Amino acid sequence: MPIISVAMDTIQRIMQKQIEDRMLPQKVMLLFGARRVGKTFLLKQIVNGFSGNSLVLNGEDADSVAMLEPISMANYRHVLQGVDLLAIDEAQHIPDIGRKLKLIVDEVPGIRVLASGSSSFDLKNQADEPLVGRSTQFTLMPFSQREISSSESPIETKRNLEIRQLYGSYPEVVALESFAQKKEYLSDIVESYLLKDILAVDGIKNSAKIRDLLRLVAYQMGDELSYEEIGKQLAISKNTVERYLDLLQKVFVLYRLGGYSKNLRKEVSKSNKWYFADNGVRNAVIRNFDSLSLRTDADRGALWENYIITERLKRNHNERLHLDFYFWRTYDKQEIDLIELGDEGMNAFEMKSGKKTPAAPKAFAEAYPDARYAVVNQENYLDFV
Repeated sequence: MPIISVAMDTIQRIMQKQIEDRMLPQKVMLLFGARRVGKTFLLKQIVNGFSGNSLVLNGEDADSVAMLEPISMANYRHVLQGVDLLAIDEAQHIPDIGRKLKLIVDEVPGIRVLASGSSSFDLKNQADEPLVGRSTQFTLMPFSQREISSSESPIETKRNLEIRQLYGSYPEVVALESFAQKKEYLSDIVESYLLKDILAVDGIKNSAKIRDLLRLVAYQMGDELSYEEIGKQLAISKNTVERYLDLLQKVFVLYRLGGYSKNLRKEVSKSNKWYFADNGVRNAVIRNFDSLSLRTDADRGALWENYIITERLKRNHNERLHLDFYFWRTYDKQEIDLIELGDEGMNAFEMKSGKKTPAAPKAFAEAYPDARYAVVNQENYLDFV
C-alpha cells in the first residue's frame, strides 16, 4: 500500500467561497470545527484574498483579548476605525464574545466579522443568542475527497482509497509521507486536542470513562447503540452516557443518525447510530491501523459505511445543502444505511464495500415509492462524494 501524499496548501476548501459570498457588512461569519481541521489556514486564506483593510486577532493572545475587553461603542469605533474585516481565530477564548461581536457589528459601520472556534459549546453557546439575525454558521470538517481530488490524479485517488479509510483526511495527515507519521499524528490528535476540548468543560474529571465510551462506540460504529447497556459496561448512568455522547458530538468527534419513520408500525424510529467524523480518529481510538485485508468483513463494512456517510456529511456542510440525515430500519431487519431529506425529496443509500448491488428493501420501496435509491460501492463512490 504505497503512500501518495498531497500538499495541504494545494487544496482549495469548498467552504471558502460559501463564506466569502456571505461576508457582508454588519454580518458575522462563525466558523466551527474540531481542532486541526484547518480553520486557521482557511481564515488566513480568506483574509489574504479580501480586498479591503483587515485586522486579525487571536483569542489565545493577551493583547487581542485586551483590545476587545472594554465593551463600549467608543472603544470599538476607535480600535476598528478603517477596518473592513475583523477576523478572530480561537474566538472561544475571548470572554463574552457573543455580546462583543453584537456590539461591533451594530456600532461599527461597514465592518464584516469572521470568527473561528474549535469548541462548539463554547463559542456557539456564547454567540447564538446575541447574534440572532446577524450571523451565519459554518462547520469545517477534515478534507473531503472532492477537495482532495483537485490535487491528485484519478489513479492516485484510487490508490489512496484504502489509506483514507484507515487514516482519514485531517489536512496534516493527508500531507504526511509515512504511515508511522500518520499514526503518531492521529494518536496525538485524539489525546492532546479532541479529548482536551471535552475534558476542559462541564465538570468532567474522569477522562478514562470518555476514552472507554469512545472505544465502545468505535467497535459498534454504525450499529444502533443501547445507552443503558453501555452505561452498565462503563458503570455510569444512561443519562451520563447520553450527556457524554452529546458533548462528543459538540466537539466534532462523533455525529448521530436517528431512525427515520412516517410512524409506520414496523419502522424503527427511536434508535440512534453513531459515527466518527474521521475514520483515522476512529482507528486511533482503538489503536488499529491494520490494512483492510487483515480485518473482518464486518469491520471493513463499518469503515466503508463511516467513510461514505461522513463524505456525504462533508458535502452537506461544504455546499450548505441543508439536508437532514437518518438511517432506516424495520423491526424485521430490513434496513438502509443513509436517508437524506431535502427540498428535492428523499435519497436513500446502501453502502457496500464489495461489488454487491442489492435492490431496495421491499418495505421501503412500498412505503416510499418516490425515493431515489442507490448502492454506493468502490466502483461508483466518486459519483456520490
